[in-house]
Amino acid sequence: MSEIQQNQGDYYGSETSITETIPYLNKSMDGTYECAIYNFLGIINLKLFDYDNALYFYNKALNSKIDEVRKLKLKHNIAVVYMTKKDYKRAIKILVPLTLKKKVINDPAPFSKALDNLGYSYFKVGNPKGIIYLNRALKLKEQLKDDWGMAASYLHLSNYYKEFNSKLSNKYAQLGYVKATKVNSIEDRLEALVLLIQSSTGNQSKNYSEKYIQLNDSITKARQKARNQFAKIKYDSRIDKEENLKLKANKIKNELQIEKQKNRNQLLYFLVALGITITGFSSNYLIAKNKKDKIKTSYDTEIRIAKKLHDELANDVFQTMAFAETQDLSSKQNKNVILNNLYAIYSRTRNISNENNSIDTGKDFINGFKEMISGFNSKEVTVLVNGMDLIEWMKLESNKKIVVYRVVQELLVNMRKHSKCSLVVLSFKNNKNKLQIDYSDNGVGAILNEINLRNGLRNVENRITNVKGSITFDTNSSKGFKTSFTIPL
Repeated sequence: MSEIQQNQGDYYGSETSITETIPYLNKSMDGTYECAIYNFLGIINLKLFDYDNALYFYNKALNSKIDEVRKLKLKHNIAVVYMTKKDYKRAIKILVPLTLKKKVINDPAPFSKALDNLGYSYFKVGNPKGIIYLNRALKLKEQLKDDWGMAASYLHLSNYYKEFNSKLSNKYAQLGYVKATKVNSIEDRLEALVLLIQSSTGNQSKNYSEKYIQLNDSITKARQKARNQFAKIKYDSRIDKEENLKLKANKIKNELQIEKQKNRNQLLYFLVALGITITGFSSNYLIAKNKKDKIKTSYDTEIRIAKKLHDELANDVFQTMAFAETQDLSSKQNKNVILNNLYAIYSRTRNISNENNSIDTGKDFINGFKEMISGFNSKEVTVLVNGMDLIEWMKLESNKKIVVYRVVQELLVNMRKHSKCSLVVLSFKNNKNKLQIDYSDNGVGAILNEINLRNGLRNVENRITNVKGSITFDTNSSKGFKTSFTIPL
């Protein structure tokens, strides 16, 4: 797919597609795959005029576990980059040894290219041997009937004669244009037209100029259309993939239910048959059940994070990608739009990360807890905290600290999504060997049925129940939302 995009001139899209393959590389894989990927990245970066990155990826490809022939071709690619950078002396240092290698000489196609590029580099540094190599390369390519290669040779010869023989330069430019048109090489056709403009006069030069503008406009439109098509195809593919993931998730959930039922039945038969040893086997059952609950909790957390990523980030990322691919980013207004979009994506990602990160339950717990709460302060909402420093947090068990942290966090997340409030008050106090935490806000409130439907608040109840705590809700549509929960110290 990346190669098709590159052929259509969608170099940024091509780079994105090929980069997706890199995580699948591993040491046990045939080195030619790694070589091919990095070589292709080198080609793309050369097309994007990012010569340093082109050299970086070509050298990574060169370090792959590949045979000598592939290494020689990569060295030739590196020499081409130096030629494009107009560093012809470094290109010559690479190309001269290549033209002397038997494995290159015995393969006419790469040998003719190396001779052609060496001849052009010699020409550019003022070495008279240049024309000898250029003519020798063209002769080989004509014998091979290599239309791509002949197009490149004709353009090099046109450049060679441009300064002192415009007639001959024009002749080779015309030959180059014909071959480039035959093989549908847009870049070579455009270069040939430039040389024809420079070596022609009067109406002829004007005609070539008009043809250049027409071709350039046409290819720009065609490449933009290709980019738009690829963006849609990738988006549709992503939607299909997400739907498949949902189906797999449902299948896993059903299998878990079946497995639980199967285990319950086995346990029942086991208890009936071996009632004498019920205590020992009950203990094993509780351990197994606790392990399954942890797996289910982990599974539910992953599903929740995946849903957040899909609901809150996927569309924004796609819209930003589509904007970047279809708009002129040199415009200041468009730059501001894309920067604002990226900041919004960053903020949402940070929020998701903060809601699911690990919790330090040691001496730094209180600092992290305060920092999490303060993160919900904004221009629209003020969060007030009372009595937090009066609680002896070090005496509270680690699992209960996590429950307190997550419950308060989920209440505040729920507030930010639904309450439309301007003030939140959190109060902490000791109440008969119990930690009591009161929450209230001045938002729109909620009826109890709505609360029970919200996954966040259902998670709140489950967490508190698991540590033998209790929670009460006091809701009134005109007085905001209030809740109080206690946890044994």
